[in-house]
Order: sequence, then C-alpha cells, then structure tokens
Amino acid sequence: MPFAAQGWYNGTMNANANECFARCASGFERVVAQELKDLGAKRVRPLKGGVSFFGTAEDAYRACLWSRAATRIQLVLVRAGASCADELYRNVRAFPWEEHVAVGATIAVHVHGQNGQLRNTQFTALKVKDALCDRLRDVRGTRPSVDSKDPDFAVDVSLFKDRATLYANLSGASLHRRGYRLSGVQGEAPLKETLAAGMLLAAGWGKAQALGNHSIRGFCDPMCGSGTLAIEAALMALDRAPGRLRDRWGFEGWAQHDQALWERLCAEADARANAHEGGIAPIVASDKDARAVDLARANAQRAGVADAIRFLVADAASLGGALAAMPEQGLMATNPPYGQRLLSRGELAGVYASLRAAAQDLPFAWDMAIITPDDSIDGALGETATQVIGCYNGPIEAGVRLYRDRSDRTRLALVSLGGRETSVSVAEANSAQFAARLRKAAKERAKWARREQVSCMRLYDADLPDYALSVDVYQEQGTDAGKGGAPPFAGAYVRVAEYQAPGHIDPLLADRRFNDALAIVPAVLDVDPSRVYSKVRKRAKGGGQYREARGDSKTVIVEEAGLSFEVDLGGYLDTGLFLDHRITRGMVGELSMGARFLNLFAYTGAASVHAAAGGAASTTTVDLSHTYLDWARRNMQRNGFEGPNHRFERADVRTWLKQAAAQSAVYDLVFCDPPTFSNSKATEDDFDVQRDHVELLKSILGVLAAGGKIVFSCNLRSFKPDEEALLGAGMLVHDITRDTIPHDFERSPKIHFCYEVTPLS
Repeated sequence: MPFAAQGWYNGTMNANANECFARCASGFERVVAQELKDLGAKRVRPLKGGVSFFGTAEDAYRACLWSRAATRIQLVLVRAGASCADELYRNVRAFPWEEHVAVGATIAVHVHGQNGQLRNTQFTALKVKDALCDRLRDVRGTRPSVDSKDPDFAVDVSLFKDRATLYANLSGASLHRRGYRLSGVQGEAPLKETLAAGMLLAAGWGKAQALGNHSIRGFCDPMCGSGTLAIEAALMALDRAPGRLRDRWGFEGWAQHDQALWERLCAEADARANAHEGGIAPIVASDKDARAVDLARANAQRAGVADAIRFLVADAASLGGALAAMPEQGLMATNPPYGQRLLSRGELAGVYASLRAAAQDLPFAWDMAIITPDDSIDGALGETATQVIGCYNGPIEAGVRLYRDRSDRTRLALVSLGGRETSVSVAEANSAQFAARLRKAAKERAKWARREQVSCMRLYDADLPDYALSVDVYQEQGTDAGKGGAPPFAGAYVRVAEYQAPGHIDPLLADRRFNDALAIVPAVLDVDPSRVYSKVRKRAKGGGQYREARGDSKTVIVEEAGLSFEVDLGGYLDTGLFLDHRITRGMVGELSMGARFLNLFAYTGAASVHAAAGGAASTTTVDLSHTYLDWARRNMQRNGFEGPNHRFERADVRTWLKQAAAQSAVYDLVFCDPPTFSNSKATEDDFDVQRDHVELLKSILGVLAAGGKIVFSCNLRSFKPDEEALLGAGMLVHDITRDTIPHDFERSPKIHFCYEVTPLS
C-alpha cells in the first residue's frame, strides 16, 4: 500500500474520525490538551511539541478560532513511506491532492526532520512539491503556483526515519499572530501571544474565567512592556476568541473548506463576546517606561480590550496604591527584563527589588507567574516556585515559574537597625528568630567595625542551624556609613550566600527559609533591596569544589586598610575578596618590607596588593585563570603598583614552580592559598590539598631564599598538615590559625587554617 490515509473516506473528510495535530511551545502540551478537551475534541493526547486529537471539521475550526496557546492547527492527510526520494515522490503523487487543494490556490511545502537518504529539508520539500504539482497537472491540466511566504494552502511535512507525515496547515500563519501587535514597533523581546496565553492558562487564569469566577479575581503585570500578558488576560476575561482578530486562514485554500460553518462559529464567538460586555475584575498593566505603556495601550486598542485594562506609567515598586484596591484573589504575571544586555549593566538586582516590592503589596491569596531564564529569582523575590515549566522565549531558554498557595504567608513585624518599624512577608514563622539574631549580630558588628575601621565584614554565618546562610556587608569606597545619624549600613551592599542544606532537610523548606531571609535582610539592615545580592552554594559532583555560578555582575570598589579592591557581588560564587583573610593579608603586608614576594593561586591578587603596600621589593602573582589574573592586575594598578617589579604569570602553579626552580628564581616571602580541590582541564593532574600539600610545599621550598618564609592557608575544614612528612622534607610548621581568624568569623574558627612554614636552619 503506497500510503495510509487517516480519517478519510473516499477522499473526503470523515465526519467523526479526523486526526489533527495542534502544535505548541514545548512545555505547554498539557495546557493545550486541556484547551482542546474543553472545546470538545476527542481522543486528546499530549505529545512532544504538540497535541494529537480527533474530531469533525467543526472541531478543527473551533480549535483554530479559540485555542490560545496552540501555535498551529494541522489536519493529518497521509502517512507515507519515505525511505528515499523516489519512494516519497511516488507516494505523495498517489495522494488525491485535487480533493484538498482548491482550484487556483497557491501552495507551499515546509519540511521538518531528515533521515539517512533525505538529509536536506529544502530538497525534500522540492520532491513533495513536485509530486503534488505533477498530480494536479495530471488531473486538472495545470500546475498550481507556489507562494512560499503567504500561500493559500500550506503542506507541512514531518519526516521521521523512513516515514513522512503530511499535514494540511489549517491555521496558516502561526496563531501567535493575533493581529494586534504591529511588526517592528514593539518593545524589547515581547512575548509571543501564544506563550503569554499559555502562561496564564497554566496559572489558572483562563480556567477561572471559564468557570465564571472572573468577577472576583484581579490581574496585574507590573512590567508590562508591550502589554501582551494583560491583553491576553483581558481577552480571556471578556470571553473573546483570539482568532476573531485574524483576517486570513490556512483553510481558505482548502477544497473542503465550509465557509458557512466557519461563519456560524464566528457568529457564536461574537455572541459570547457580547454577553461579556459588562464589568470584569480589574486588570492593571504598568511599566516605568512611558513609551512601552503607549505601545501596550495601542496594542490593547487594536485588540478591542483597552477599556478593560488600567495602564500606568510607574515602577513596580510604587504600585502599592493601585494594588491595595485589588480583590483578595488574583494573578500577577510578568515577563521581567533579562538577557546579557541587562546583566552586563548590572541592573537585574534593581529589577528584582522592584518586582519583590510589588509582590509584597499583593494580597497573599494572589498567585504569580513569571517567565525568566534565571532560577535565582525565587531568592530575589522571597518566594518559592511551586511549579516550573521549561520553555523558550524566542532563542532564550527560560522557565515559567508558578507561585501558588501563597495564602499561608504571614506578615512579620520588624524594627530595623536604625529604629524603623516595618514588616515583610514570610512563609516560615520561625523566620522571626532569624530576624532577631541578625539584628543583634549587626548591632554588635556595627560598633566593632567603627572602632576597628572595617568596612567589609560578615554579619551572620549560619548562627541558627535552620538558616544555613551567610550575610556579608560591603561598604563602597568613599562612603561614610552612619554619617549624620543614618543607620550604620545604609548605602552598603549586602551579599547573602546559602549553604547547601543537608540531605535530610526538605529542599522546599530550605528554599522557603532562604527566601524569607532575603526579604528580612534589607528590612533589618535598612538597605535598599536592590543592593542585596544572593548566591546558592552547591557542591560539585565528586567533592570539595563549589560549582562556579555566573549571575548578575555588579562591580563595587571597596576599601581595606586604606587600599582599594574590586569586588563583584553577583557575577561569581565568590566576590573577589575573602573576608576571612583580612588579618592574613595584613600580616603579609607587615612581612613584606624589602621582600621578593610570590603569590601562588593568587585569585584576584589581594595579597599582592598588601605586599606591595608593605614595601615589597617585587611581587610575582601566579594564577591559571585569565579572568582572575586580569582582576589582580586591575587591583594592583588601582593602588598605583605597576611596572617591571610587579609580574603576573598565567600558569598552573605546580608546573610554574618547577620551571622557576630550574631558572634559579628566589623569593623571600611566599603566600600560598590553594583550592581545596581542582580538576581544571588546563592542568594534567587534579589537585587535592590534603593529599598534595606536602609535595606542593616541597616545590615552594625549591624557590625559597635562605631565611625565607611561606604563609600557607587553606579552607578545607578537615585539613591536617602532615608535619612529620614536612619535617622530613626540611620544613618546620607553625600553626597561626587562631591569630588569623577575624572577630567577625570567630563563630566559624575553621573557616580557614593558616601556617607559617620555614626551612630548617
């Protein structure tokens, strides 16, 4: 049998058994499946990239007219053997195209997929087009014209292994083209209408409207851009068929198109829309960009829903008044700005702070839906997503994050460090203990910092087992904390880092606590929420090293002992300045007068800066990373240390030490702070500090001057130096750890170990 037709009887549409396929964005198959069931389709089955269903011509038309999340409605025409070009041509030519392609209709063929013999989609499309046209020429005497951009009848071909499935594209252009957005005049990265509708349906908005509950639910998009989410929400609330905004369809070039049936369905849709002309629950769309709001309003006017939406030019953080009048139940859905442009400008923290402020103003019974590629947004919002739908927003891999069941949240009353009474929304009642502990520690630390002239410090370090996180403060250089009676940390930047919870802790509970902490920290410290950055610390597979995590880069220049350092609060797991090494760096500076100084595993070169400031005759800074070595060079230059006496070597430390010894290089003072574990692709062997520290120190001894000294540090909490092996290698080890732990790390005395290592006389 050359082909297997599906749902056909004598070449005409079977009234009860037509197989169709609704294409949709990956991740939204179940959303579209529910839509089709609600529309009366039969045998609905979600598949990858779409939903298979069966029904009459009326069901197919109804899907075109009413589906909000599907991107295309296709009618399965034939499944044909396609092991090679000749077989595909024969089978396609045997199909009765004259019963489907209207006389005079232009055509186009689009192919997806390949197999061993048909590897080029353009070639495959040409074979299908030739077979179709040859068939129609034989039957009608003329070949149809081809219009690749806007055909009257489009054939979609899906090729898999040695079979090809041919569809009639009933919808024509993608269903996201509702008609209310003008091409070329929209804001940055607008959501496709079908993706926006899928978000709303997944969040339960469309279902609530279908049940007639729209009068008790509100809607808000605080970063509306061109207004797509608010417009789609209004179309649902007003029971408007999205297809009524379109004026061209793929089925118009189909020989079996029933115009009377289509007009009847359109009339029914109009009657439903007219029945919902009354008031609906408030829909608010706002954006701080006045141009974006103008675009959104114009789009809503073209969609016929402008009167149903209240448009505001306002930052999300200032929507409190508008949201206060909202119903107790509703949905906030938004597509916040993101992408490399925004990340590189360091604006993401401000965006999240505004969004968090809007969420805090919402009644707790409201749900939220946010599309973003950044899963750290949960921490920034102080919320925990209950469901994440993976998807693509254009070329960007993202996720629709749904936040439901927020009704268990409570408002926690707080008094800030500066005496300001405030409150925050929290999910865990125990978060009050964290707030009290943080306030107590910050009050004590503020007095200590003023006395010791410390501007970057740790305020909290897992003081409470249930809140396993650290809170660090970074004062920007040139600012005077607490000046004029201001709160001690006002104007500072704060970094909150989460430690990975033990395996027995419920991850969702840990997330809730961490998110509560992120809401509490700026309120207690009187810090602008946009200045709070967060990171989650997760162990890499196989042990010690923490996974590198890139994020929203935010560079700040800070001061330590009168020296300037660049820190990045968001871009990396660590900021570029290890606060627990504050005393160690000072000690290095004191030991450096006249010394030839070597900094191994130098990271961002902070120890080199202190050595140079302490009067080192020369500094050599060695690290394998281009990024960190450039960072170290900037730190040195910022403090005025340039020239041939200050060298920077990009190399694997162990390899470099062998080469330096061979060249008879000599150093008086060496600072070495190796990683706990490293398996960089740029090195031949991995490194384990416990296993390899003796060999490493022996190599350093090979470049150490007579009477020289090594300051060796590591942060492996279980580290124990092999003193016997080191003594056998001619080295004495003196543990100076206790003397190098700063006051703000006294709760964590194993934050690092530090030793003076000297050669035997």
